[in-house]
Order: sequence, then structure tokens, then C-alpha cells
Amino acid sequence: MLRQAIEWQKQELEITLNEKYIPRLVRTPDLNSKIIKVVIGPRRAGKSFYSQHIISDAGKYGYINLDDERLSGINDYDKLTEELMSVYNKPERILIDEIQNLTHWELWVNRLQRIGLKLVVTGSNAHLLSSELATHLTGRHEKIIIFPFTFGEYRNASIQNESISEAQTDALLEEYLFNGGFPETVVTAINKKDYVATLFQSSIYKDIVKRNRITSAESIENLGRYLLSNTGSEYSYRSLTRVVGCKSDMTVRKYLRFLEESFIVFSVSRFSYKIREQAAQNKKIFAVDNSLISFVGFNMSPNFGKLAENLVAITLEKKKLNGLINYFFWKNERHEEVDFVCLEKGKIYQCIQVCWNMDNPKTENREIRSLLKAGSILGCEELIIITEKDSGIKNVTWSGRNANVTLIPLKKWLLEN
Repeated sequence: MLRQAIEWQKQELEITLNEKYIPRLVRTPDLNSKIIKVVIGPRRAGKSFYSQHIISDAGKYGYINLDDERLSGINDYDKLTEELMSVYNKPERILIDEIQNLTHWELWVNRLQRIGLKLVVTGSNAHLLSSELATHLTGRHEKIIIFPFTFGEYRNASIQNESISEAQTDALLEEYLFNGGFPETVVTAINKKDYVATLFQSSIYKDIVKRNRITSAESIENLGRYLLSNTGSEYSYRSLTRVVGCKSDMTVRKYLRFLEESFIVFSVSRFSYKIREQAAQNKKIFAVDNSLISFVGFNMSPNFGKLAENLVAITLEKKKLNGLINYFFWKNERHEEVDFVCLEKGKIYQCIQVCWNMDNPKTENREIRSLLKAGSILGCEELIIITEKDSGIKNVTWSGRNANVTLIPLKKWLLEN
């Protein structure tokens, strides 16, 4: 049965490799290196497709997908290795998909590495992978982050020719804002709403409820839907406890952690120079893809301002996961806010405000005033407002503070980042 499952997967892989592939705008690792490549990200974000293509281009390889009921409960690692090496005729490289489904997977991976195999592994659980990697694979692995399509990848998948007009780009951005970038919804004619709703259910029940033996599945599903309906909003554990109807905020903390580990949502902390204050203050919630907001969250109509802010948050979150930056939101005692404050090597280098429509002078003054105040307090000179279409540099003065504020359209910012 084990050998048959591996052979079937091999046939499925051969079919998959002949399908249309949209190159991902991430670095390609050195597959001749002994360092284990760990590809992490949300379910159905394209981790497997990306990994299959880079490893198939590198030479002789083997493949096994552990997100397969035929392989559930496997514990004979010697037999698994033997059959894998036999089916693929002693490959030099091995791709292991959804490795978190294998108990004590890190021991098996270590063993494969010791016998000289070059490994690529994928996974959809951030905490499980990071904790085991830190404990057992320290210094012998590198992470590659794969999220759903960026706008650049979405545009490449949607437009076949190299020439694209500004009007086409604008239309694609509006689609992308609402539909998100899960690859299968972009390259096929699949029903997007049904696909994303099913994906959410699968993530909740397969990746969270079953793995963590949660008895109240409805509570964590309700929490997920509530958070996806309120992206860009602040939350406290106490407020979420009331929403879900739990008796203890410890349960809500645990449920939220599971949702974040499964790459459904992520949190952004309020900026403070004191770590203890950061931990005590409210956080903001964002979705890992805009489609989850549109098709799982409860929204009467599209809020393009919120959707734009979520796209910016996703972009910054990927940079954070890659170890390039850290970022927060800023808020003072008068409840004036800046959406994102970005740090590089511990130093604040950029304050970002997301404002979809700047036509109203009151809105413009409010956004600029908050930016100037944050810039003055934080010692940051690079002040940016991301908009639907406005661009240019405004030299502004407020309460004696003079600064240049850069206005940049969302499409340009996304493509540059």
C-alpha cells in the first residue's frame, strides 16, 4: 500500500508538472547545498507547485506528499525511505510536501540529510515548523515564504502578453483587491467563493480542530469569521472572549494562536518603545489573503480602503517573516493613528498611511496630521500615503512641523514591493 501510494503520487506529479506554471517572484535557493530548504505558507498558496518546479529543474529527485489519507498514521520511517528511494531510483534530492502531518518528522529529515540527500520540505503550520526547526535543525535550514499571488504575480497570471495598459492594470487591481491571489482561483475558472469557503473550512477542521483535538469547533470557526469580518480593526482578548462566548480569555488566546499558526490571520502590535507595553495593548488583525475577507468574512459591500490596507499589511508581513523588517501601527492618546510604522535593524525608517480616497480635504488633513505627528515623535522623515490614484510629493506644515509627504498609488507601491 505504501509503495502504491508513492507511485500514484509520482504519476500525479508528472501530470502537474505539465500544467501552466506562473513563476513566483521569490528567490530560487541553491539546491546543490546541503542546507534544508523549508517552504512555508498558507494552504493552497502554491508552495507545492513552486517546490515541484524548482526541484524538477535541478536534476534527479524524489517526491512524497504527506497530506494524503493513504499515508496517514505512518510510523515506519525505514520502510518509507526504502520505498521512496526505490520508486525514484535513488534520487539525489527529495521534496516532502506538508511535512507537519508526519509525527516526529524532524528526526526523519535529519536522517535523510545525514545520508547525503538534499531536501526541500513544505509546511502549512508556522509554529510547528519554526519550533521544530529551531530545536532540531538549527543552522542547517533556510526558510522560503510562499503566500498567495502578489499583485505582480496576479498580473503576470492574468495577462499573457508583455504589453499592458494603465487601464488594464487598474482593472486588475480592483479584481485583486476583492478576489485575492490564491493561485488556483486565478489560473482556472473555478468558483472563487466556493473555493475559498471550502479552503477556510479545511484549514479550520483539518489543520486546527483535528490536530489540536478541539472539542468546540464552532467557537474557533466563529472566531475566524469574526476576525475576517473586522480586518484592520483593533482587538483585545477580553473583547474576543465576549464575541466567541468563551468563559476564559486563555481559550481565546489559544484559538487565535491556532488561526495565526495556520496562516489564516495575523496580528500587528501597537508601537511602543517598551516591550511590556506592546504586549499589554490592543493589536490589529489582518487576513493572509483578501479573498478570505470577501468570501468568508461578513461584509455588506466591498470596503476598498480596508482591502487596500490589508494588502499593504500582507506585503509587510512577508518582509517580516523573511527577517527584513519589523512593523507596527501607531496611535497616540488622542486616538490619532498611523497604519504602519516600519523598522529596519531596530530603527524606524518609514511611516505609512493607507487612504483609498483623498478627495475630501478633511480626510487629507486628518491623514497628513497623524503622519506629521508620528514622524515628529518617532524621528521619522520618510512619510508615505498609499492611495487609489494620487501621486506626488506634498510639502506640508502642521503646528510648526514641516515635512514632505509622498503620495503613491497602491498599484505602484505593490509592484515596487
